[in-house]
Amino acid sequence: MIKKKSSAKVELKILEIDPSLKPFRKDLELRINHYHEVKQVLLGNRISFRDFANGHHYFGFHQRNEGWYYREWAPAAEALFLIGDFNSWNRVSHPLSKKENGVWEIFLPYKNALLHKSLVKVHIKSKGKKLDRIPLYIRRVVQNPENNDFCGQIWEPEEPFKWTDSKFKVDKSKAPFIYESHIGMAQEKERIGTYKEFEDTILPRIKDLGYNTVQIMAILEHPYYASFGYHVSNYFAPSSRFGTPDDLKSLINKAHNMGMAVILDIIHSHAVKNVAEGINEFDGTATQFFHSGARGTHCAWDSKLFNYEKHEVIHFLLSNIKFWMEEYHFDGFRFDGVTSMIYHDHALGTVFDNYKKYFSVNTDIEALTYLQFANDLIHELRPDALSIAEDMSGMPGMCLPVEFGGIGFDYRLAMGIPDFWVNTLKLEDKYWDMVRLYYELSTRRDLEKRIGYVESHDQALVGEKTFIFRMADKEMYWHMNNGSPNLSVERAIALHKMARLITISIGPDGYLNFMGNEFGHPEWIDFPREGNGWSYKYCRRQWSLADNKDLRYHGLNLFDRVLIHFMSEENLMGNLIHYPSIDNNRKTIAYRKSKYLFIFNFHPENSYSGFELPVTEDGNFQVILDTDEPRFGGQGRISHDVIYKTNKLNTHKKFEGITIYLPSRTAMVLEKISTIGED
Repeated sequence: MIKKKSSAKVELKILEIDPSLKPFRKDLELRINHYHEVKQVLLGNRISFRDFANGHHYFGFHQRNEGWYYREWAPAAEALFLIGDFNSWNRVSHPLSKKENGVWEIFLPYKNALLHKSLVKVHIKSKGKKLDRIPLYIRRVVQNPENNDFCGQIWEPEEPFKWTDSKFKVDKSKAPFIYESHIGMAQEKERIGTYKEFEDTILPRIKDLGYNTVQIMAILEHPYYASFGYHVSNYFAPSSRFGTPDDLKSLINKAHNMGMAVILDIIHSHAVKNVAEGINEFDGTATQFFHSGARGTHCAWDSKLFNYEKHEVIHFLLSNIKFWMEEYHFDGFRFDGVTSMIYHDHALGTVFDNYKKYFSVNTDIEALTYLQFANDLIHELRPDALSIAEDMSGMPGMCLPVEFGGIGFDYRLAMGIPDFWVNTLKLEDKYWDMVRLYYELSTRRDLEKRIGYVESHDQALVGEKTFIFRMADKEMYWHMNNGSPNLSVERAIALHKMARLITISIGPDGYLNFMGNEFGHPEWIDFPREGNGWSYKYCRRQWSLADNKDLRYHGLNLFDRVLIHFMSEENLMGNLIHYPSIDNNRKTIAYRKSKYLFIFNFHPENSYSGFELPVTEDGNFQVILDTDEPRFGGQGRISHDVIYKTNKLNTHKKFEGITIYLPSRTAMVLEKISTIGED
């Protein structure tokens, strides 16, 4: 552990941004001083983390002109032997030599000593045990269909993949519209989908909908499919369930050529505890990568927890980040489980209702320091890359630069928003609180950017319900065709659109949607398992529902497409709200963004024929988008032909603004088309 030294007082811009943090100056100084101390030790004479995070260039298998090098880091091991089909799995013929600092090495003369697709493992002797293990830095892992055994595989094709995306860069001046996706469940057939199928059939859908960023889950190899990819076993191997490494590269290359960024859902918060498939106890000890005892196991996830205090662990994880950016051209990362990382109790059951809960002995300074290093590295490698934190605690400074005293992420997932929508749906519509709705959707920390969303994959899992399924439930089985009216379905469809429009427009700096939820995909996600007879019925996406013009799903899909294109093309993301108007009794919310007026009526019954909206400037306004349009499955109660002129306050008019018809359970967007007198 790094010994805490007394450091000179540092200037922390975070205190200027949020003066409420001033009582915690010492905690923030401890955080930034620890960052600098560990960074100095790690880098030594190196200039940056770019020069430090090169484990993947040294460890693992590397072909040179004279032959193959294979290296491992296994400090507590007593002996290592390379085994595979190249030596008929002989456990003694190819021993590794022990070098300094726990490094082991073997050189195999001749370039063909290991062939493309050769199967390999490493036989390790330690603490009286002898185990065949998968190499730590292996680039591909395959499963034997006969005995289900996982094994490392050499991936060294004669012709390396040819990239054609050299001109692509993420335009960080534009908001990210993120399409959260999973390769295996992205197809309609009841089986595991492939990288190539995703490239050919799903990327065009995402592009057409208007999303500019594809977030892919479950890429890092994981032994249990139903873990959704969150119990990682092999950190440098893309899952072979979906195809080859070159297939994944082709997918990313195609996305870039279509103008879309691709970010990786990366799991550095924990690892699968499996010994046979994963990195746990690789050198024979439980502490090579993880904390000892109870601290090394997540009590809720049944997985292992990294020890971010160890420099070798930091090196392994930072090298992993650089690997995915170099080898596969990923444009950034969504860091999973950040909240679990940065609190010793993983914030289980904690309500973060005051700043003291962010700064206490419960805060894991080592984890925060690692995340600062991770963001440093990402932005050193590519200033245009995106980093997103999955943090539900709202840790101050999460999305502020490290030099300000922050953690360095670009965005934080606004995880409270979907939770708010779930809790809101538990109430009768007449009890919905418009003031709280506005507050929950618009509140943010100064200068910190948020990704807003109504629902992600979390809300779609078995045991949960999607937004629309919570409202329509079993009625969706019978009344989602256009000619079958049903009150529950009508309500669900109306609120599905309204929730998305107000969530995306009221303040977030980016937006996220999980694949299929845009069109109200029915039911839930349930991976094949013993409890469901290993069925894929609920582990797929039924795109045909969205494509069928006779079904209401088609209208919802079209609404999402129009909404995303509108918000993107008009550059309307961000907290640029003006003149908010909230009426809790009438269940209405209205606000101005740029030249557009957004008006919502959440009342389940009351329509307002003379709804008066204050507008403080002369102008002509016209409806350009509304949730009640017939093409979106609505009733067509809102005219797009009427020009609404602002009334001026005078002896005859006691109201300054526009008067408009606002039907129940609808929302609309009006554009200022001219100033009065210009038309």
